[in-house]
Amino acid sequence: MTAARPVPDRWTGAVTDHIFVGGRVVLDASFGAARARLGLLAGAGMLQRACEAAYSEGIAGLAAAGSPAGLSRLAGVRLADLAGTDDCARVALRWEAIAADGELFAALDADLMLTPAGDQITVLALAGGYRRQPGLAGAGPDRAIVRRFAEATIRSFMARLACALVHPAGAAGPAGRDPPPAT
Repeated sequence: MTAARPVPDRWTGAVTDHIFVGGRVVLDASFGAARARLGLLAGAGMLQRACEAAYSEGIAGLAAAGSPAGLSRLAGVRLADLAGTDDCARVALRWEAIAADGELFAALDADLMLTPAGDQITVLALAGGYRRQPGLAGAGPDRAIVRRFAEATIRSFMARLACALVHPAGAAGPAGRDPPPAT
């Protein structure tokens, strides 16, 4: 058995500052079609734009509530390449937000996954955790406020992504079918 390594002081308590988030949406699309679209969306920058839009919506709510956290901004989004097997597709993502003073406000590390749930049904899921800015207990925004923000941003992100996966641009019909012919 190996001995545990000590945690550096600046990260002490960081695990208690994690806010676990998740979301799940059932898509009316085949796994193959949803997986192909997810790859296209990631390559075209749509995933990054969806992250940015969802974060902006969440921050607008914090700013309206008068929280100083409302002054933070998304400083970076990193997405891993689409990976997977015949029955799962996965993209790891990380959001980093900075406060008005330029210091880390929060970071989200999550896995975005697609899994088949039938011939024409796919489940889109996200599981991850927000890590609040390390610091002294009681510093920064209230945990309940950060939780509401985290939940709102994930709901927004998942809704945007689900819509893009099921209703690709230019298709007037249901996902997985060819658009109607032009007349």
